[in-house]
Amino acid sequence: MELQILSSNMEVTPRLRDYVEKKTARLDRYLPTLSGIQVELATENTRSAVQRHVAEITIRDERGTILRAEERNSDMFAAIDAVIDKLYRQIERYRGKRKRKTRGKGEDQDMGEPLPIAEEAAEEEQVIVRYKRFALHPMSSEEAIDQMELLGHDFYVFFSSEDDAVNVLYRRRDGTFGLLQPEID
Repeated sequence: MELQILSSNMEVTPRLRDYVEKKTARLDRYLPTLSGIQVELATENTRSAVQRHVAEITIRDERGTILRAEERNSDMFAAIDAVIDKLYRQIERYRGKRKRKTRGKGEDQDMGEPLPIAEEAAEEEQVIVRYKRFALHPMSSEEAIDQMELLGHDFYVFFSSEDDAVNVLYRRRDGTFGLLQPEID
């Protein structure tokens, strides 16, 4: 397994390099076909200090599968911990898909050790803790942008007067907007 650590706008100290190596060393236990890990660490000049440090990890396996996760935090070590946790969840999902595809074919595949989050996920039941109801009024996407700006939210659900459907407007990380327009089959 090849580990590559890249940095942008920062220096990778020996302590940080050791921390990344320690955290990523366990990944091949959970994904035995792992062939390479690329870790990109960056410091960005943002208004929000909470999103200043960025850790992105890309892993590749021998089958050509690519798993990628990115996290932002005010502390680089916390960003690395969060991105590793996100990767564990992605690996668990990927392994589950592979198990389902090979079930009944009589093939035994080496799935590696059980992930440490598997026990936690089994105990945590996902429950909706809040319901919110609101009236939808027909409006254009420009009006929806204005409403979203006034509310200070990152997304806004509205009934589009342009296509007579419920749409979701959202703010992208680069500051632009995206619009989700559902299609009914």
